[in-house]
Amino acid sequence: MRLLSSIIVTFSLYSALPMPQIRWEEDSMEYSLACLPLVGVVLGGALWLWLRLCLFLGMGALLRGAGAVALSAALTGGIHLDGLCDTCDALGSHQTRERMLDILKDPHIGAFGVLGCGVYLLTQFAAWSELPLTPRSLLLAALMPVLARSWVALGVLTRPNARGSGLLATFTKASALGRNRAAAALWLVLSSTALVLLGGAGPWMALTAAVVYALSVWKTQRAFGGLTGDLAGWTLCLLELCQVLCLAILEGRAAL
Repeated sequence: MRLLSSIIVTFSLYSALPMPQIRWEEDSMEYSLACLPLVGVVLGGALWLWLRLCLFLGMGALLRGAGAVALSAALTGGIHLDGLCDTCDALGSHQTRERMLDILKDPHIGAFGVLGCGVYLLTQFAAWSELPLTPRSLLLAALMPVLARSWVALGVLTRPNARGSGLLATFTKASALGRNRAAAALWLVLSSTALVLLGGAGPWMALTAAVVYALSVWKTQRAFGGLTGDLAGWTLCLLELCQVLCLAILEGRAAL
C-alpha cells in the first residue's frame, strides 16, 4: 500500500497525468523518489507511440520534432522546465551563493531563464527533427527519459541539500534512504544496460548521460553547495537534451 501511495504522489508531482487524491504524509512519500523513473517509463512509452505514429503517417520532420517537444512538456506539466529557468537565472546573475539560492526561490522568470529555456526547446526540437526513425532509434528514444530520471533520483538521494528545506528536502527526509538508493541504482543499471545492448547510439547515450551528470554535480556543488528541486530539474533537462542530441547525431550518421 505504501508503494502504491508513493507512486501516486510521484506522478502527482512530476507529471500532469490525473491521479487519485491522497494525503501527502511520510508514509505516502516513503518510496516516491525511487518511483521517479516510472514517470520516465510512461514518458518514454508516449514518445515511442508518437514517433511510431509519425512513421506510420509519413509526417514531416518539423511536425515530428514539435510533437516530441510538446508531448514531453505536456506530460510533465513543465515542472522541470521551471527548474531550468530558475537555474539559468541564478547562474546568469553571477551573485554570491546565498543570493543565487534566493533567486532559485523567486517565482518570477528573468531574462536568463527565458533565454535558457528558449535555447533548450529550440535545440531539442532540432534534434528530434533530425532523428531518423528506425526500430532501434525509437527504442533508444523511449529509454532516454528513464535513464535521466534514474540519475536524478540517485543524485537527490545521495547528495546534500543546498538549502536544507523545501519540497525536495521534505521528500528526501520522508524516504527510506537505503531502499530508495538501491532502487534508484537498479533503475540506473537496467536502463544503461538496455541502451548498451541495443547498440548504435545506445552506449554513447549512456556514457554521455554519465559525463553530463558528473559535470552537473561539479557545477551545482561548486556554485550552490548541493542540490535543490530546481537544480534537479535543470540537471534532468541537460541529461535529456544531451542524450537526444547524441541519439540524433549518431543514428543520423549510421543512416547515411
